[in-house]
Amino acid sequence: MSEVISLAKRRRRNRREAAAGKTLCRIGRHKWAIDQTAPFTVHKGRLLTIHICSRCGAKKTELS
Repeated sequence: MSEVISLAKRRRRNRREAAAGKTLCRIGRHKWAIDQTAPFTVHKGRLLTIHICSRCGAKKTELS
């Protein structure tokens, strides 16, 4: 026989999995990490650092 599952629990689990890691980024609370694979880049005589959000993959650049 097949196993009976609760639809409410399944929907709740699916919503939780779909939103995993995105809810904080949606309100601007990214988890920035320096991109180690980016080449050494200089812009206007200053080092250019590329940051990538570890949750959603958004990128930003910063002149150091």
